[in-house]
Amino acid sequence: MVLALILAKPVFMLYNHANHPFTAHEVMQVMSHGITLDLSTALYLIVVPFLVTLLSVWLWRWNGLRQLLKGYYVLVAFLLALAFVADTSLYEFWGFKLDASVLPYLSTPKEAFASVSFWYLLVRILVIVLVAWILYKIMVLLTPVERERRRSIRQIGYSGGRSTQRGLFHISPVKMAGTRLIATVVGLLLIPLFVIGMRGGTSVSTSNVGQVYFSQNQFLNHSAVNPLFSFLSSFGKTATVKEEKHEYEFFSEKECKKLLEGIFDTRSENPDVLLTTKNPNILLVIMEGCGSIFTEANGNGHVTPNLTKLSAEGVYFTNCIANSWRTDRGMVSILSGYPAFPHQSVMKMAQKCETLPSIARTLKGKGYATTFLYGGDANFTNARGYLTSTGFEKIISEDDFSKEERGDSKWGVNDWVVFGRLLDLVKQQNDTGKPWFTTMLTLSSHEPWDVPMKKKFDDKIQNAFYFLDICLGDFINKLKRTPAWENTLVVILPDHSIQYQDIDQTKAMRNRIPMIWTGGAVAQAKRIGMVCNQTDLAATLFGQMGLPHDDFAFSRDILSKTYQRQFAMNNWTEGFATFDATGFNAYSLNSKKMIAGKEGKAIETGKAILQATSEDLRKR
Repeated sequence: MVLALILAKPVFMLYNHANHPFTAHEVMQVMSHGITLDLSTALYLIVVPFLVTLLSVWLWRWNGLRQLLKGYYVLVAFLLALAFVADTSLYEFWGFKLDASVLPYLSTPKEAFASVSFWYLLVRILVIVLVAWILYKIMVLLTPVERERRRSIRQIGYSGGRSTQRGLFHISPVKMAGTRLIATVVGLLLIPLFVIGMRGGTSVSTSNVGQVYFSQNQFLNHSAVNPLFSFLSSFGKTATVKEEKHEYEFFSEKECKKLLEGIFDTRSENPDVLLTTKNPNILLVIMEGCGSIFTEANGNGHVTPNLTKLSAEGVYFTNCIANSWRTDRGMVSILSGYPAFPHQSVMKMAQKCETLPSIARTLKGKGYATTFLYGGDANFTNARGYLTSTGFEKIISEDDFSKEERGDSKWGVNDWVVFGRLLDLVKQQNDTGKPWFTTMLTLSSHEPWDVPMKKKFDDKIQNAFYFLDICLGDFINKLKRTPAWENTLVVILPDHSIQYQDIDQTKAMRNRIPMIWTGGAVAQAKRIGMVCNQTDLAATLFGQMGLPHDDFAFSRDILSKTYQRQFAMNNWTEGFATFDATGFNAYSLNSKKMIAGKEGKAIETGKAILQATSEDLRKR
């Protein structure tokens, strides 16, 4: 089965080669990178045969097991054949891998098939039948139950029920029972291996489409994706989007637009100038979970003394709000200027990721080298797929560190080691003379809060953020002593904040985060109190660089004269919070009631944003 899944890839590539040329080496890359999803898919498909084989050890006389397996093989063979043929055929029309978005079109088959001829459909139906038949025959022949039955017939011969029965029972009952028991125990011991294989290993992340992305050429990435896995994994996301469309239709289209007037003005007009150059090298440090709870903004500067120092030396945005509460959401908001959603992770939507704007893609188009560095698993929540799709040319993750460097941390390589790698990387990039944009995501300030240092605080959470701060401070001090510092803008901000002690979603501090711009490219120290979101980084940065950013529809240049209506929003699975001139308000989507603040225009605006952004989410 795995071989069939692998061989389907070059067939897919050959069929669609007209608009997507490739080399033999790239075919081998596609097959080698895609094999992890193929193995995971195959393990899911052979669970039933495996369990039936276990049962057959005790119920070998019952012919119903063979019939059950044959029925299952018919279904699996048909699904595989249908997925392969549909994926290969539809790609030339849609340009993306087969997923559950195909289902709505089947409700109107006339329109769905209007663009193809009768013969086109007939040929593909025949191919589906042929491929399904071949796969079915192979699966039947390779089944242990079927092989044992055939072997028994050859050895014993068939001359009626009586001779066969004598042959099968020539082993003593005691010996037969012992053999069955051993086979059962071995089978049960194999179950954990099945589970590990299906989820994609023992790491924190599970199998996802993005883990096979390896190239800036999307056709090669698409070719590596297993279509059946892509289709089945997209079911939950598609269903949720449909449900939210109904849930978030609060207003008429006209009312929604009126409520959003002035909220998403993407223009940059005469922005305040913060930088000494319009072409700086840019280092973006995304700090895991480091909300303002742990910085000087909440009187906890003793936990993060280096951040406190950096906020005084550089440009400190004192009123920045995280868009959401998870890393996968925060990264998309920061890097693509795209809002977060209560129930969906945009990063996990491989198809949507390909259409998103991004800081990396824009800068890459301006000649910048783009690199992403993370000490953990880059396949987590489809991160690799998202990063590759949005313009990062090079991704460095835990697999690029030695065993000694990885240590025994659950999440990956600790921040001290990764900041060391980052410093070496910055020096190398600076020596090339080519402008660069590098992003690092930290990881040590994450539960279980284990960090490789002596306790500074009794509170292990504070201790973890102190470790992050020490690593960052040491890195900045070393960077200042290099030639790279002079022309570099260092942007520091968290992916999200965390719930800590009694600071929950009913408190304004829960989602307040520090954003600091430092580096030799910063003209002077400054504090900026504009209310803003993570999503506003892209437009604000490009406004400073004099670059257009119209494609970032939900990102505002908060330093522009056009930024008149200050508004920020955060959401989580159960509700959303708003921040504006009226203060902080929080609303529960479950109870449809206020949980902090009071009902008013701010909440109406928040609902309108959910409605408008959810509509955009459904667009390709």
